[in-house]
Amino acid sequence: MKMEELVRRCRSYRRFRQSRTVLLSTLRELVDLARQSASAMNLQPLRYHLSADQETNARIFPNLTWAGYLEDWSGPDEGERPSAYIVVAAGRDTGRWTDCDLGIASQSILLGAVERGLGGCMVASVKREALARALGIPDDLKILLVIAIGEPAEQVVIDPLGTDCGIKYWRDDTGTHHVPKRSLEEIILNNAGT
Repeated sequence: MKMEELVRRCRSYRRFRQSRTVLLSTLRELVDLARQSASAMNLQPLRYHLSADQETNARIFPNLTWAGYLEDWSGPDEGERPSAYIVVAAGRDTGRWTDCDLGIASQSILLGAVERGLGGCMVASVKREALARALGIPDDLKILLVIAIGEPAEQVVIDPLGTDCGIKYWRDDTGTHHVPKRSLEEIILNNAGT
């Protein structure tokens, strides 16, 4: 699959085919992609807690909040929940570049998931302390975000951003998830190449 197609298919999926198992070995492969990605000053501050079993997934799920713009939706129903999770953490004093590493690593994981016929969602609205207790994550680490992984059970499409500048994603009557994106011309400041 070409990089352009990987990126276009790498959406924030929030409904999954929960019955499709994701192996722990697959999660390890995805984290290995993150491990091999760039790291600011090569500090490599990120640590990962992997979950591919129903019992641990059931401890993670209630500590997540899904899709803030979809105010009438409380998250995926049973049967539509992720089959796996990667909890990303770092030391409490890791420095100012940790967020850069987090973005790079998370995107590497999600692109790798798409390549394997899976999808995911970076969930940053997390009850961090409760989740750390539920998973036994040491106190010297802080949870940065959770990456939900599974086989997507929804269609996500990219729409042009309307003239009203509305950036909120939404679902239509068929359940298709729409994500408005700015045009290339709008985000390139010097109109290079036109």
